Amino acid sequence: MASPYAPNTKHTIPARSGVAVPVSKSQTITVINTHGTQVIDFWAFTLPTSSSSSTLPTWTSMSHTRPTITRLSPLPGDTLMSNTRLPILKMTKDTTPGVHDTLMAACDRERYHLLGVPRDQYHESCTDNLHNAIAKDTSYKLPEYMTAPQPLNLFMNIPVVPLSESEARAADNRTAGADLQFARPVGPKGGSVTFEALVDCVCVMSACPQDILKINDQNPTEAHFIVEG
Repeated sequence: MASPYAPNTKHTIPARSGVAVPVSKSQTITVINTHGTQVIDFWAFTLPTSSSSSTLPTWTSMSHTRPTITRLSPLPGDTLMSNTRLPILKMTKDTTPGVHDTLMAACDRERYHLLGVPRDQYHESCTDNLHNAIAKDTSYKLPEYMTAPQPLNLFMNIPVVPLSESEARAADNRTAGADLQFARPVGPKGGSVTFEALVDCVCVMSACPQDILKINDQNPTEAHFIVEG
């Protein structure tokens, strides 16, 4: 798989932008939160099985990963599953406090409009970054009319706040109806997460451009990655 990003070399994910990089089976990819405040929307797509096709057929799915790992976000040793319930990546190392998100969709133009950005004013988004990175860095394409799959939002702090005992309708499940919060990141500068590829794939990383909510400390920055092996 040709790539503008040489292995065993640290590369930049530009602020508010995205990159796509091929990762072969058994290689690892490490995503580095350089400044400790940047969320990275992260996807992996399996390669076409036919040489006559350029469409990426399957991708990491958080809704399929959560029931497999039985938790809201992965820990080292956990596997990220595809939308066809097949393993794509294994998290092998996490030097951060482990605060990541699998619930929030990738931001898009409509999301920023809902947050107050005028429709005639462009705002970068992780959805656009995904499509642009695939087009810029690879010879592949996404399925026609595809919306951005649910990303693994690395370093994103989305606390789930259980209801109080008096508010809870089910005494044994106070998370039913619980609040979700958009909070500031909690990881250290230089904190990183490493994945091992279980199949040949393309990994896409978007340095989230969200500057309205607290998730990037309202100051999107660059991050870095390295593919090894």
